Amino acid sequence: MEAFYSQILAVHVGAVFLSGTLFLTRAFAGNVFSASWTMAAPLRYLSYSVDTTLLTAALMLMTITHQAPFATPWLTVKVLLLIGYIVLGSYALKRGRTRAIRLICSAAAIALLLFVVSIAITHDPRGALSWI
Repeated sequence: MEAFYSQILAVHVGAVFLSGTLFLTRAFAGNVFSASWTMAAPLRYLSYSVDTTLLTAALMLMTITHQAPFATPWLTVKVLLLIGYIVLGSYALKRGRTRAIRLICSAAAIALLLFVVSIAITHDPRGALSWI
């Protein structure tokens, strides 16, 4: 499986980009334009499929590199922030009772996602703030 590291990493990075773009599109269209198609079944299932691919690739990468969450500090922070992103994303897309709450949760979820990406790039739990 180590021979496929670069391909698995490419799938993982592509899935991160696709997942973030899909979330951003759905959150923006749903919250700003009140579009109803953002919660349509095909789009939700596409989102589930992309996120499943993302998680599968992440688990494969962890297996190849012998890194485990809660044993590697940057990976621990990344996983915890990912959970926060999922919760905020859920409130941004459907659980938020008001438009204002959904907009705030959307912005916070996007900020968390960008920070998770910065942690993944730097391999530092402080991510983009590692210069401080």
